[in-house]
Amino acid sequence: MIRYRLRCDSGHEFEAWFASSAGYDAQAERGLLSCAACGTAKVEKALMAPNVAKPSEGARADTTPVVPTKHPVAGQLPAPMREMLKKIREHVRETSDYVGDRFAEEARRIHYDESEARGIYGEATPAEARALHEEGIEVHALPSLPEDAN
Repeated sequence: MIRYRLRCDSGHEFEAWFASSAGYDAQAERGLLSCAACGTAKVEKALMAPNVAKPSEGARADTTPVVPTKHPVAGQLPAPMREMLKKIREHVRETSDYVGDRFAEEARRIHYDESEARGIYGEATPAEARALHEEGIEVHALPSLPEDAN
């Protein structure tokens, strides 16, 4: 997984995750990227500082989430987009089984045909989500909106 800071031609900045740099390139080439604030497809990579470990630190600590829970410009999302995100969450909750903190375990069981194939949702740590992605198991975070914190 790779995280890029992106900027639209109106100056809105946001971050997005991609499976690889080639994944970003493919989506950009096909016009699949758009600004979450204004919807324009004129989006490009913004300058960002790399996360480099000091030699004395060794390997970087696992502190970066795989899937962000809040979008930096979520408060700027147009009302129709917020409503669509709410409908997505409601659909997942109505049509999938809640498995709580057993999400990673159950996702693997389904992926490896050890459990009934079905939609599930629950909680996973960033490390668990990263491990699932590395195993080729597709998972996504449910959208989080500013009003969820209230």
